[in-house]
Amino acid sequence: MMCSRLRPSLPHPLSLRLLATTASRMMVAVKQPDRLSATLTFEDPSAFRVKSLGELLRALGIFHLCSFSVLVNNSGKLMSVARRLLGRRVFSSLLRPTVYAQFVAGENESEISQSMEKMSLLGLRPMLAVPIEEDLGESTGEKRYDDNMEAMLECVQISHSNTWSRDPMIQLKVTALLSPDLCVKLTTLIAQQPYDLNLLVRAMDGEQINFPGLDESDLAHFLSSLRRLNQIAEASVNKVRVLVDAEYTYMNPALSLVTMAMMKKFNKDGAWIWNTYQCYLKESRSLLLEALCLSETEGFCLGVKLVRGAYMDKERKLAEKQGRPDPVHKCWEDTNDSYNGSLHVMLEDISKNPESSRIIVATHNEESVRRATKRMEELGIANDGAVCFGQLLGMCDHVSLTLAKEGYVVYKSVPYGSVDDTLPYLMRRAQENQTVLQGIRKERDLLKKELFRRLTLRGGRS
Repeated sequence: MMCSRLRPSLPHPLSLRLLATTASRMMVAVKQPDRLSATLTFEDPSAFRVKSLGELLRALGIFHLCSFSVLVNNSGKLMSVARRLLGRRVFSSLLRPTVYAQFVAGENESEISQSMEKMSLLGLRPMLAVPIEEDLGESTGEKRYDDNMEAMLECVQISHSNTWSRDPMIQLKVTALLSPDLCVKLTTLIAQQPYDLNLLVRAMDGEQINFPGLDESDLAHFLSSLRRLNQIAEASVNKVRVLVDAEYTYMNPALSLVTMAMMKKFNKDGAWIWNTYQCYLKESRSLLLEALCLSETEGFCLGVKLVRGAYMDKERKLAEKQGRPDPVHKCWEDTNDSYNGSLHVMLEDISKNPESSRIIVATHNEESVRRATKRMEELGIANDGAVCFGQLLGMCDHVSLTLAKEGYVVYKSVPYGSVDDTLPYLMRRAQENQTVLQGIRKERDLLKKELFRRLTLRGGRS
């Protein structure tokens, strides 16, 4: 449990009482009627009237290609072959107006600003994402992590300093600043002997703290990484909300550890640091309840990014290889129940304690979006940012634009950078989100209707 992992001094009866209270709220919320809002059908192709003819054709072509799993699964190999045959310059010139333009905001601040200004006019808000991350065995040393920190600080600056940045958010991969190998080691250590959040906060402030189980090299890297995270958080407070991404189960406890320490330090007067909860994991509900418990006892605001999750196949294969129980829900329906249940927990908490928690409903699932808006109405939650919605740039625009038109706060996850920097990131996201890609048939159909409408109008004028 999060409370016991991160705060061993928390009295056990209090922990049980808080969890029981939140759980009872959840049960009440889940028993609400299943009738969904009729006003948000997401069936109107007019949501795409803001797109140019070229943008419609580009989206249709790319979505058609993304519907073939064999192309998505082998995208890395195919792109590598194409780059080798065509040369880097020609390859980049072909990708820029197609895949890159569909899913990436641009390479420099000027290009990003043009994309974001257009998005702002549509009522959408930016959630910039620097496409850097690492996995096990990929660590390249402290200089690389320091360079990544500078890129993150630049992301904060870009998000905050432009007129299109209304209540901006950024996404943060902790593994861009802290070695994944050390995250795995920390995950093992805190399962055996929890670290007190106060120690991490002191280490962020520059104090030379000794953490049990770490040798001299690991300790030096951990302290440096905590200070990097502290710099980013200090630059962001009162300016930009930092949403920390979840990753694989073998390192998530360590990621949550440092994220909760950042929340404890920086979320006293608002949700500036947020954590991500992956609802395809069987433990996601208990982790969310523990986080609510911890935020209440420690007196900080809890920011929650609620996702279904993207690492299902790898998690299952790894669990099978290591002889562990499958951490992922058995079926899609169970994941939906997990997501919707956690959503109701958070909305109930926000309605009762509007200053103590925030959520971004980060999903392309229309049913979950309608459930959220319906429950917001029932609970009297205003569209003031305590509850917001998030989708990927270049996808699910019929949901994003409809929500924005109805006055909801909507963010788009916006990667930026060069073709070489963003392409690997995009391919990983495509492979991890194949269920989303397979569900874009409806968006393709709406795009076709809008395209047919325009062609019919043009034909009628001739």
